[in-house]
Amino acid sequence: MTATAGRARATPRRRWVTAPAPSFAHLARLSDDTGLFEHARHAIVRREHGYCTDDVARGLVVLCREPEPTGELLRLAERYLAFLTHAQDAGGAFHNRLGHDRRWADEPGLGDWWGRALWGLGTAVARSPAAWIREEALVAFSRGATRRSPAPHAMAFAGLGAAEVLRRHPGHVTAAALLADAASAVGAPDSDARWPWPQQLLTYANAALAEVVIVASQLRHGGPPLDEGLRMLTWLRDVQLRDGRLSVVPAAGWRRGAVRLHHDQQPIEVAALADACATAATVTGDPAWEDGIRQAIGWFLGDNDLGTPMWDPVTGGGYDGLTAHGPNLNQGAESTLALISTLQHARRWS
Repeated sequence: MTATAGRARATPRRRWVTAPAPSFAHLARLSDDTGLFEHARHAIVRREHGYCTDDVARGLVVLCREPEPTGELLRLAERYLAFLTHAQDAGGAFHNRLGHDRRWADEPGLGDWWGRALWGLGTAVARSPAAWIREEALVAFSRGATRRSPAPHAMAFAGLGAAEVLRRHPGHVTAAALLADAASAVGAPDSDARWPWPQQLLTYANAALAEVVIVASQLRHGGPPLDEGLRMLTWLRDVQLRDGRLSVVPAAGWRRGAVRLHHDQQPIEVAALADACATAATVTGDPAWEDGIRQAIGWFLGDNDLGTPMWDPVTGGGYDGLTAHGPNLNQGAESTLALISTLQHARRWS
């Protein structure tokens, strides 16, 4: 490993209040006996927009990451798992959008929602304390893991689910093949140090692509060099820092050689970076990666471009985006789950 790629560069630490424990109150508010509603106006559910597999899968991830879930959270995890198994067809693909009338609005496919569904299922397999959840999740994961998506992001999300399965079932051949294929779909970093990213455009949940390369490097056979994923993540974190605070790639993305905008920043970017830095810290043992986790937590608490909190401590919901004029005060599922998953890291790394 090179010094720049193998080790994260430490940055000066900012002094911030202790991170709050993640609250699941707003997640419960957004959920019903079917699943997790996608949108909210402020903290109030907008039922007319229905549910999506993308968010339900992310919900299953954060619920199964809880080390000692309450009975209420276990029941919510069961509900989300039931949604995912209902969304899956016999060939392993998934519907994404379900209306409030309980009718699917699309055909099963292999988009991002397929990848996130496998991520959620894999996390349930590896981490749920409930045997019945682990067993059913493994059945659904194994069916979906035989498929492949042409989209690198979808493959990255699926690969993260495969890595989870391998932690509990190291001999799961289908999961190992999926993880290796996910890293291949992301591709190797460019040799240009000014833009080492495999693609010409940074879009959304970018750090997940680096993370799946890092976890795939731990495969006994067919994994990429660890240095490749670390080099990608080092560069991504560095280009998203302004004066020591996170300023993540906005919803419009950032194309190589183009002027980069700084709004609207999305919580999903922050959460993805926190996840990837936590994985890098675990794999390498390098404590400098912990700074990335603290910066992600700080972004939600107010250490961002506008110095404003990106969550509502009363409801427990996360704000939908950081605009040029302040937070978008809507508290939808994606942003709330990004908040929860980031705060979950504070237990170990803050």
